[in-house]
Amino acid sequence: MVLGERLSDGYFLYLDVIDDTGPLSAGFFTFLHLVFGRSALAYELIGRLLVLFQIIYWNSILIRYRVFEENTYLPAIIMAALFHLTFDMVGLSPALLGSTFLVLAIGQLFSQTVLQKETSESTLLIGIYGGIATGFHLNYGIFLPYMIFTGIAISGFSFRQLLLSLVGFFLPISLVMIFYFWNDGLSEALQIWPMIFTYGKYSYQSVLSWAALGVFPLILALVGYFYSAVLKGSTINQQKQRQMVILWLIFSLFEFLLIKRQATYQLLLFIPGLTFLITQFFLNTSKGLIGKIAFLILLFGLPFAGWWYWQDQSNAGTTYFVSKKSEIQSSPGDRIMVLAQDTSPYLDRTLGGPFLNYNLTKDYLNAEKTLEQKAEIFQNLHTQKPQVVVDPEGIFKNLLQELPALKNLYSETEPGVFRLK
Repeated sequence: MVLGERLSDGYFLYLDVIDDTGPLSAGFFTFLHLVFGRSALAYELIGRLLVLFQIIYWNSILIRYRVFEENTYLPAIIMAALFHLTFDMVGLSPALLGSTFLVLAIGQLFSQTVLQKETSESTLLIGIYGGIATGFHLNYGIFLPYMIFTGIAISGFSFRQLLLSLVGFFLPISLVMIFYFWNDGLSEALQIWPMIFTYGKYSYQSVLSWAALGVFPLILALVGYFYSAVLKGSTINQQKQRQMVILWLIFSLFEFLLIKRQATYQLLLFIPGLTFLITQFFLNTSKGLIGKIAFLILLFGLPFAGWWYWQDQSNAGTTYFVSKKSEIQSSPGDRIMVLAQDTSPYLDRTLGGPFLNYNLTKDYLNAEKTLEQKAEIFQNLHTQKPQVVVDPEGIFKNLLQELPALKNLYSETEPGVFRLK
């Protein structure tokens, strides 16, 4: 929301604002700000519409390509329950925007398991959807090796099909690069993009909390895999589909371990695969008492457990929840720049400088810089001139030492707070 608000003033991501959000997500958030302003309701409603689309689409794919022996709407119910494991999975985020296109891409991959002839449209769409997803959430570039490996090993892609998918994947990314080239920001984008995968990892929740929330769905998925792969026979197409899902879950795990901003909404990638396997469990145990009890726990107990956990977390005052206004003294209309984990000052003020993502900013400013790059940082700060800079760790203070010309613009009025003179 803060990013979209800033970019709507005519600034460009990576060129004028340092953040790890994907360029397509940034453009979408800018559009939302122009239409809805700071409306949290709009973000929640659009997020839920995307969730509903994913549920309907994934269930229709499982029916269309005869993934199970019977046509059922059970996957839709299971997927809806998994989405409500945590509140941030149904709110609008770059991860949700990107995962929507990844679900579309996996649907096209599933079509390759039943079609008996080459289809240029399907193979091209696999790549295009994957490329768009990466544009929304750059970490979803993990889909590229998944697409190559799955296409060759499972779907039996010919060289022509593989080439077509690769062209489709890089087409959206190339268009983004052309956009930055025409706006004189390509070098800045190419400087920031690699840093998104190398700067310091930071976590909002412990691994133990993720394990506690996810252990029950994981057990159901493992038993479901055992039923489908060991106890029951499968057609060749169903075996290919199961292999695709297992590989997707493995690649999703790699993606989650590599991602820098570690929070529960990043677990969205696992939902389609878990839905597939858990459905296998219930199709084979639906008539028994264990199956009925497990279904009730999944449908009602899992969302309730997630709600209870997050209520406890919100009361604990963690930095993941921005709920209280900042104690920084300034006028509500002041443009502010926060170089800290606590982003509460943005609740009633707007971003006024080039640095939004605190952890990425630290690496960006600590890296060795050429004279030209230092000049760009100075130009950005001199042009945007945030009226208040919150700097508890001294990052901005060190920057003033490197760029003495800025010293004449700011004074430290209280420890860790700089104000424009």
